[in-house]
Amino acid sequence: MLKTLVAVVLLPVTLLAGMLPARAASPDWNQKLAEAMPLLGHRNWILVVDSAYPLQTSPGIETIETNASQIEVVRAVMAAIDHSIQVRPVIFMDAELPFISDADAPGASAYREQVGQLLRGYPLIGSLRHEKIISNIDEAGKTFHVLVLKTNMTIPYTSVFIRLDCKYWSADQERSLRSSMRSTSHN
Repeated sequence: MLKTLVAVVLLPVTLLAGMLPARAASPDWNQKLAEAMPLLGHRNWILVVDSAYPLQTSPGIETIETNASQIEVVRAVMAAIDHSIQVRPVIFMDAELPFISDADAPGASAYREQVGQLLRGYPLIGSLRHEKIISNIDEAGKTFHVLVLKTNMTIPYTSVFIRLDCKYWSADQERSLRSSMRSTSHN
């Protein structure tokens, strides 16, 4: 009787488990980053985000679960950018991060210190409200590739948003080119 009861209880669970889609293994994020770097150029983005960052649906946005620490992933991304021949980082952070207290999110101060040290020497273009950055990413993902590397970080507003720009052609060079083009009449 006990065997029959166990079979009656386990049979539906077994059948249900067989109907659920199998969870695909996460790709090796380091390998994916290495494969993506030669293809990325100006106007592409790389995001290193906390674990609650939303899964966006714009066609150009690709999200990969790293199951790694935020600092580890930021360090790897910055190294990959530094070693590329074609891109340099334009970094944005959440405007909310400086206002997150350790009382509300233990470790917030330590994270700010660590990420600040890691990004020292890179131009931090600015901080924007989180919703504005997400909106910008969504818009960019309609035309350009956005690589989102999701970490195991559980402190809010810690994401690092990196818009890629051309390494071998500066904004000053572009302005000079455009000025020269305007001053020369082309009909």
